[in-house]
Amino acid sequence: PNEKMKQVLKKTIEEAKAIISKKQVEAGVCVTMEMVKDALDQLRGAVMIVYPMGLPPYDPIRMEFENKEDLSGTQAGLNIIKEAEAQLWWAAKELRRTKKLSDYVGKNEKTKIIAKIQQRGQGAPAREPIISSEEQKQLMLYYHRRQEELKRLEENDDDAYLNSPWAD
Repeated sequence: PNEKMKQVLKKTIEEAKAIISKKQVEAGVCVTMEMVKDALDQLRGAVMIVYPMGLPPYDPIRMEFENKEDLSGTQAGLNIIKEAEAQLWWAAKELRRTKKLSDYVGKNEKTKIIAKIQQRGQGAPAREPIISSEEQKQLMLYYHRRQEELKRLEENDDDAYLNSPWAD
């Protein structure tokens, strides 16, 4: 594709990545399946604009759009968890398929949980850190500055003020 078409693809890819990025969760936006489908539709539209004749049947992008991509033997294939082998975890507890989510969380509709998918037999996933890395950096910076200030004050405990005229 020419340069203009490359830009169309790049821009659409960036928009699609922004729709499904982790930053959405940090911003408090709930990512729905409809949003994911919209992102895929945007990508399909951009590919149709750039390649109006369509992609060949063996093209990985076309295979992905048609959900026929074979990932066996690839690194990406290791990240896929089949539905039968998946376990859902929340608060260090496995969520059973036979129970409702309200049995674990309660009936408050405004409750927001972060659940993790783990492969069956791997046990509970690692716990989330209590504070984020950014908060930890800020805390470390604050305590470092405080320590420097205390050190400076300790060195500056001279009695020069006793010789001043107002001290009489």
